[in-house]
Amino acid sequence: MTTDIRLARPAEYEDVGSLTVDAYDADGFIPKGSDYGLTLRNAADRAAKAELWVAVDGTDLLGTVTFCVPGSVYGEIGRDGEGEFRMLGVSAAARGRGIGTALSVHCVDRSRALGFHRVVLSSASYMTTAHRMYGRLGFTRLPERDWSPRPGVDLYAFSLDL
Repeated sequence: MTTDIRLARPAEYEDVGSLTVDAYDADGFIPKGSDYGLTLRNAADRAAKAELWVAVDGTDLLGTVTFCVPGSVYGEIGRDGEGEFRMLGVSAAARGRGIGTALSVHCVDRSRALGFHRVVLSSASYMTTAHRMYGRLGFTRLPERDWSPRPGVDLYAFSLDL
């Protein structure tokens, strides 16, 4: 089988939400006492207000990412002319297969197709594996857009000029 990246289908939203929560929870990335798990689980809302992409191998759901165009309520640091992605999650069974990289590259390609000049994202300070992947893809830190949604959660900004 080959890995395909496509928009999530409504019948998949529940599974996409579960995959996202499971991926973040497995690494301890859902802050204690936060409602972020509810946000991660609500794939239907992300699909309605942004673009919800999935990586699949046949019928197996491998990973997901939310792509935000400027003005999307899911955008955090994107500005005019910038694509943004977030909530990248890969199932435990698919880790190490390049799924996170493929989904990230898809967001870069999507940004180019839409005529954007840059892609941006936020990543928690402790998501060091993701930081290395973004670096391999050519992303660099954008510290002037670092921010914190709540005490104890520091988000680093990254960008890739297109």
